[in-house]
Amino acid sequence: MSAHLLENLNPEQRAAVTLPHESALILAGAGSGKTRVLTTRIVWLIQTGQVSPHGVLAVTFTNKAAKEMMTRISAMLPINTRGMWVGTFHGLANRLLRTHYREAGLPQSFQILDSQDQLSAIKRLMKAMNVDTEKYEPKKVQRFINSNKEAGHRARDAEAYDEYSMRLAELYEAYDAQCQREGVADFPELLLRAYELLYRNEPLRQHYQDRFRHILIDEFQDTNTLQYRWLKLFAGPHTALFAVGDDDQSIYAFRGANTANMAEFEREFAHGNVIKLEQNYRSHGHILTAANTLISQNAHRLGKNLWTAEGDGEPIRVFNAYSDQEEASFVVDEVRALNREGMNLSDMALLYRSNAQSRVLEHALFSASVPYRVYGGLRFFERQEVKHALAYLRLLTNPEDDGAFLRVVNFPTRGIGARTLEQLTDGAARAGMSLWQAACTGGGKVAGFAKLIEDIKQVTADLPLAEAIDHVIEASGLADYYRADKEGADRLENLNELVNAAALFSQETEENTYDATGEPAPGETESVRALDTFLAHAALEAGEHQAGAGHDALQLMTVHAAKGLEFHAVFITGLEESLFPHEQSANEESGLEEERRLMYVAITRARRRLYLSHAQSRMLHGQTRYSLPSRFLDELPEQVLLNLNRRSEPAYPSGGYHAPAPAPRSPQTGNDTGYKVGQSVAHAKFGTGIIIDFEGRGADARVQVKFRDVGTKWLALAYAKLSAA
Repeated sequence: MSAHLLENLNPEQRAAVTLPHESALILAGAGSGKTRVLTTRIVWLIQTGQVSPHGVLAVTFTNKAAKEMMTRISAMLPINTRGMWVGTFHGLANRLLRTHYREAGLPQSFQILDSQDQLSAIKRLMKAMNVDTEKYEPKKVQRFINSNKEAGHRARDAEAYDEYSMRLAELYEAYDAQCQREGVADFPELLLRAYELLYRNEPLRQHYQDRFRHILIDEFQDTNTLQYRWLKLFAGPHTALFAVGDDDQSIYAFRGANTANMAEFEREFAHGNVIKLEQNYRSHGHILTAANTLISQNAHRLGKNLWTAEGDGEPIRVFNAYSDQEEASFVVDEVRALNREGMNLSDMALLYRSNAQSRVLEHALFSASVPYRVYGGLRFFERQEVKHALAYLRLLTNPEDDGAFLRVVNFPTRGIGARTLEQLTDGAARAGMSLWQAACTGGGKVAGFAKLIEDIKQVTADLPLAEAIDHVIEASGLADYYRADKEGADRLENLNELVNAAALFSQETEENTYDATGEPAPGETESVRALDTFLAHAALEAGEHQAGAGHDALQLMTVHAAKGLEFHAVFITGLEESLFPHEQSANEESGLEEERRLMYVAITRARRRLYLSHAQSRMLHGQTRYSLPSRFLDELPEQVLLNLNRRSEPAYPSGGYHAPAPAPRSPQTGNDTGYKVGQSVAHAKFGTGIIIDFEGRGADARVQVKFRDVGTKWLALAYAKLSAA
């Protein structure tokens, strides 16, 4: 009766689904059908009478994955599955605590605090305890509490080696007591309290060990220490654990994921019973060859080799840009070409290592009127820290802007409370004036804020746009605020990218002699006019091309956000040393291996076509920075790559990682390009020059041009847009 379940399964998938009652590790490669195997395994066990739905525990990481699992199981099983324990770690912990709230020491209707609610509770506690919030920043207290809970430590177990950490432990203990009084639990508390409940209560632990004869875990490589310890409490002598994961896709160490859990599971439960799912149903052969070759450089892995029956497919296209702007232009041109050929924009993805990289890509897409959507995040000009910076800038040009005033008057914190702002707002309304005017005529800390804005305005009055914005970010305290935040690195990068955006904007308006404002108004400086124009540009770019649900749009996302997704065409951009691999990871073996796993994840998102691109120079703090190609490019097999243009080594400083020099090439005399050696040509960016050599034919044709101002460069004719000089 269950034979149809096994139809269309490959031998390894079938072996995993029909395993006898024993623990096993299923090493499931990208695109190998792991979700199908896991759900089919559950249905197989129930339909063959080996277990009832009541005796299955299935755990995953996201609500989306849990919902998909239940939908598939319900479609295959003709019985009611509502009572099954299928869900996320936190969802199942919550279910356990609701069922046994008395034993867990919780009220029946305990409430769950999300991250913001938790932070508010910590601030309230610190205010009541008269704690210096500058010395003990509430977010740092929150991180201390959560990291200890996720490691399974209560306040008494927290590592406290000096006065500062001892005080943090005291705050943790006081916070726990406050939550207990108020009958609330934060997210990390759910899992820790559920673990403690089972650990201390042997009869209850025995009950669940007897009940759950089969425990199945999805994405096992993402489990942290406490999650694995919690799962082990459910495992009795007659329990079979079925762990599905891929150590090559373990990319969440920064969230506490412990890759070693997989090797530990194999040793403690599977005892060498490992089934490898290596047949890939997503990507063509060349893409898988690249992924396999790259990840083989990692030393600490369980080992597998992806393959496909779909053929090699197209080569992987590699593009070497002279700048991040040229890289973005290339990507946009290719996206439009693929779209003209019939590929939906939603079937294409632009991936980048860092959120800040999206700004240049977004600008190019905006300029080309290509609809796009930022998956799992906000578009550049919508990001919190960017909007904060823009609010400060708006106050410089128009201090009467009440919205901008309210956004940043107490950010970063200046001790201006809600009551003060309420009084200021009421007073301004009664007097018929703006909040700025009310602040200037008043006193105290709001007057101090007004003076800060005036001081910034004086300093930036004659500065170029990019320098002015850089000064605002520093003088406002935004930069220091995010530097002090352990999780503020990405936000700081976005603020730096705002400076780059201003530098590029100034360059473009200069080149196009674009003047949106005409003659300066009386008393208006060139600096203020430039800032006004830039703010208008930012507002327009933020408000346009927002593809709504159901509309075809290009997908932009970080590689981390791309995990679990797949697309017909994938562009991996910014493949440069210090960017990908990231500079914070490249100097440590474990960090570099995780970066390589991240690249492996990026490559295996592509079904048919994969583009890899890097730029010889990028903007940083408004200045050009020269970059080296990522070492990952040189770890890919040459036979699967198609270099769209010849690599021209930039004039960067010596030292650091060096890519191998290109092989010598024989000059080519004949060509079908319409150009000839000695011909004068013009390029929009590099100016005029003379063609001195050719390479390739047709769509692959390249020319070597000696430019008057920037030296010799190789250009792909398909993208260079040369004209006769």
